[in-house]
Amino acid sequence: MAESPSHKFGQIIGNLLESVIEPFLSEFAKEKHLYLDYQKNPRKARKGKKVTWEDPYGNVHDLDYVLEMDGTDRITGTPVAFIEVAWRRYTKHSRNKAQEIQGAILPLAEKFQWSNPFLAAVLSGVFTEGSLEQLRSLGFHILYFPYDTLVAAFAEEAIDVAFDETTPDVAFQRCVKKVELASRLKIERIKNHLVAANQEQLNTFMASLAQQL
Repeated sequence: MAESPSHKFGQIIGNLLESVIEPFLSEFAKEKHLYLDYQKNPRKARKGKKVTWEDPYGNVHDLDYVLEMDGTDRITGTPVAFIEVAWRRYTKHSRNKAQEIQGAILPLAEKFQWSNPFLAAVLSGVFTEGSLEQLRSLGFHILYFPYDTLVAAFAEEAIDVAFDETTPDVAFQRCVKKVELASRLKIERIKNHLVAANQEQLNTFMASLAQQL
């Protein structure tokens, strides 16, 4: 079955978000002498590409970022932060995504409660305040890049990524193609625009991480 343009776009934005937050997490890990594990990081301490952790009930969860104390490429350390990245375009999907994130991370937080891990979600798109508050009430720290700031960041580089449920697939496909063909320099500028528009929230998020770890 062919991949839908909206699903492909979601993957592109998810990868973009990861590449936005990754340098900040990497620099933080270096300063704090922690190990940052993520899918694109080849590591002998785990099997395969995915960053997989097992909860107390024997269920496994694939995560986006895990900060470890005493971890190395060859040795799995103690997890001190679990960070998930997610994108949702419509509010009707935001509550389900929040529940999916808490369902993956909370059992791991229970298992490693003695290390008091930092729980976080890096989100973009459209999330209801209710879905965000649901995560906050469970101890999650939220870094949220609102949909309008994402659209504006791409618009600064003459790429229109605004869409809704009435957008025809052919228009969506053109948008996805334009993003895929964008130069590395243009993508870097888009990321810089997004960071600049959300600098205060990013600073608060990193300060919370530093305060706990």
